[in-house]
Amino acid sequence: MSTVSPIFVQPRAPAAPASASSSATGAQPPATPAWPQAAIEALFKLPFNDLLFRAQQMHREHFEPNRVQLSTLLSIKTGGCSEDCAYCSQSAHHDAELKASKLMDVGEVVAAARAARAAGATRFCMGAAWRSPQQRHIAPLASMVRAVKDLGLETCMTLGMLEAGQAQELKHAGLDYYNHNLDTDPEFYGQVITTRTYDDRLQTLRHVRDAGIKVCCGGILGMGESRRHRAGLIAQLANLDPYPESVPINQLVPIEGTPLAGTPPLDPIEFVRTIAVARITMPRAMVRLSAGREQMSDAVQALAYLAGANSIFYGDRLLTTSNAQTQRDRELLDRLGIQASA
Repeated sequence: MSTVSPIFVQPRAPAAPASASSSATGAQPPATPAWPQAAIEALFKLPFNDLLFRAQQMHREHFEPNRVQLSTLLSIKTGGCSEDCAYCSQSAHHDAELKASKLMDVGEVVAAARAARAAGATRFCMGAAWRSPQQRHIAPLASMVRAVKDLGLETCMTLGMLEAGQAQELKHAGLDYYNHNLDTDPEFYGQVITTRTYDDRLQTLRHVRDAGIKVCCGGILGMGESRRHRAGLIAQLANLDPYPESVPINQLVPIEGTPLAGTPPLDPIEFVRTIAVARITMPRAMVRLSAGREQMSDAVQALAYLAGANSIFYGDRLLTTSNAQTQRDRELLDRLGIQASA
């Protein structure tokens, strides 16, 4: 029997906002964390039913329990990335047989956004496979943001590392969210990526925050990391001040030609545990079921919703991999009595 009760694992009071003199290495967690890693590891150890009960209580405090937000993701520039992320088919370091493409025209992006809106999506996410955008890219990217906003959709972009001025320009165009995942915890990070440091990622998050753009930041599970590493990822996210408004939790989709091809799948119960811990430690965040849903059973997805997930990537494709089919999603949400958020 577990010696840890869900009642007794309490967070410390949130740390004060970071001052203007914060380290130049980026949006570092506060010196006194709101969620020490030991407390997060204790959450992971709770009996499954107790953990989900606590997560569902937290979820109901801050959200309508039977609503889910739908986001659609479009690759606006595919392949040829100079980063060596071990999970990614878009890396020029790997032989995933993915053909690189140029940045899409604004008209093509708008057509895809219209289709996403017609299918029920409320947020449109645009991703480009870059280490970081060049300055010449910012004007067309800003045009995309303005055009998609004109359709009444929330906008999100993921373009790699951003300079402070680039973040400001995208904010001026109306960008609502910027996605820049931490992927894993600092300890495991070097086994997945060597071309970009953890501090690089935190620096981009700081630029995004300073520009007034909402942060979308999460990670990938099932890359061979331990539970301690998963707890470390949640600790990094939960202790950002403030924590991200949107937290995508991805399950690795092993892709042939990448270093992580053939990685054994993560235990589905462990995946759901991570969703629950994310909900408890970041109670007001949208916790999104992201990559890997196509491989999940309906029962696992239902448990993830029970654990506090309230957002999904919706549509037949993600950036370069297939996604759970739209019709299957609609049928499952209907069976669960969950409605899409307006």
